[in-house]
Amino acid sequence: MNIREDIIRKWFGMWFTAEDTGITDIFTEDAVYIESWGPEYHGAAAIRHWFEEWNTRGKVLRWDIRQFFHDRDQTVVEWYFENVMNDGTADAFDGMSLIRWAAGERMCYFQEFGCNRNRYDPYEKGETPRFRDEKAKWF
Repeated sequence: MNIREDIIRKWFGMWFTAEDTGITDIFTEDAVYIESWGPEYHGAAAIRHWFEEWNTRGKVLRWDIRQFFHDRDQTVVEWYFENVMNDGTADAFDGMSLIRWAAGERMCYFQEFGCNRNRYDPYEKGETPRFRDEKAKWF
């Protein structure tokens, strides 16, 4: 399992340096990558293109791994993520990723799930829920 954890750490680490240090080595040629807010990329070449293009528009500040769960050919990783875009917008959220592994310890499926960090108890003031008057986050 340490090999898989090292591969995931390598992927997360690429985002800090904005350098492709082996995307085609860690993803299969036909891999599928799904971001928490909807975009989906098919194939290691498309994943590399997205990575390179995204890094012209923003910077990852943190992508902290909290824990891993392994079961046969799957891994779930819990994490915390922060980024800032070139236009000054910033985002931070908790998340998890479901990863499926192919032969040769390469990722063939990577799906992110995000969770808003701006949480609250809608029942704090009674039995009737009081929701914030704000647009829901995209994830």
